[in-house]
Amino acid sequence: MKKLFFLAALLSLGACNKEYTNPSSANQTQVVTSSDGLITLCNGLQYRYSTGGLLSVLYNATALGGLSTRELNVLNVGNIEEYNVSLGAGNVNNSNGVVRNVWTQCQLVRANADLVLANAGNAPEAGTRSGIVAYASIFRALALGTLAEFFEQAPLVTSDNAPFVPRAQLLEAAVTQLETAAAQLATTPVSADFTSKIVPGLDLANTLQALIARYSLEAGNYDKAIAAAAKVDLTKASLFNFDDNTRNPIFEVAFGNRNVFEPTDTNLGLSGALTPDPADRRLPFLVRANPTSTQNRGLAFYTANNAPIPVYVPREMLLIQAEAYARKNDLTNAVAFLNQVRTSTAAAPVNSNGLPTAPPGAALGAYTGAVTADAVLLEILRNRNIELAFQGFRLPDSRRFSRPGPGTAGAERNRTFYPYPRTERENNSSTPADPAI
Repeated sequence: MKKLFFLAALLSLGACNKEYTNPSSANQTQVVTSSDGLITLCNGLQYRYSTGGLLSVLYNATALGGLSTRELNVLNVGNIEEYNVSLGAGNVNNSNGVVRNVWTQCQLVRANADLVLANAGNAPEAGTRSGIVAYASIFRALALGTLAEFFEQAPLVTSDNAPFVPRAQLLEAAVTQLETAAAQLATTPVSADFTSKIVPGLDLANTLQALIARYSLEAGNYDKAIAAAAKVDLTKASLFNFDDNTRNPIFEVAFGNRNVFEPTDTNLGLSGALTPDPADRRLPFLVRANPTSTQNRGLAFYTANNAPIPVYVPREMLLIQAEAYARKNDLTNAVAFLNQVRTSTAAAPVNSNGLPTAPPGAALGAYTGAVTADAVLLEILRNRNIELAFQGFRLPDSRRFSRPGPGTAGAERNRTFYPYPRTERENNSSTPADPAI
């Protein structure tokens, strides 16, 4: 990750309006007219998305998704932005820093990915172009997908007063670009030049298909989600790597101390029908059962400055297929994929430093509940809440599975969507009205 350390300034070339422009940053013509410049911008996309502690998309999306669903609990109310997210409803206004950071950083990543894609033709070597397009497409999709998970609408283009589009269109745009990149990569593998200059960790081919599967599922395109998930090699890892200079943001800010937030309890804040089986082997991987007074309860992928964070975990693909089949009312296939998750006895895979890159298998028995769509989907959700814990998915999952929302009995989330940041509203007259809650 040392290649990323100097790249922050290059990532301020603009987003949906003038608020995102930094006049002291490198001029576009200096970075988009050569392969090296474009690869530098690609590295900068990862820097913006994954590092920077409190500013990173990874930290703020995890906080926003977890604090709004009782997955995470604030330890110190002096962290007022996170505390207000944990209270939810009207306590989260358009000045909230967590909401603002998710929005602004995703818009910057999206805008700069668009810049790379628009100029990828300036890379003369076909394999280098293929790598650049794949890399930029991945981060464009992550930015658009994250926006769609927390906001009803967002801009797709960079311009003054950029128009907003519905979240379904954000997901569609992400998938379309990923499919274009996947086709190009399949025809033209990446060059040695690209591989030698890009920050290592991402498996481009598998990540493209994994994100197609993820965002197709969220968009309700179940056949596409099933097909893409089936193409992912579950033995391969795709990682955001960190070191002592570019640190794991969730460990750095939260799980490495007892000042900000930690998992709510050993059941991950789940209760009732979603309560985890205490024999589930994933639980001790995720949380400490008996932390000391100085230990954060949280573990997972956030145990050290250099702990890698997966872009996706392999069994997310199995759960995508299970859910997509269940929503198509093919319960036989749904249960078969669900059981691959429940009965896995695999140890947690680790990187060269011995740090985990995916959870261990649950090592539970096969599903024995009712074979109805509602019952199977509930079990799929329970497993998503465990397999994907502390990765920011709890809120969008709560909506998609129609779980009790704010203001209803047994509410499992304190908001449904978030308000648009004041910085956007003050600079973009196209900003729509905020959602009520």
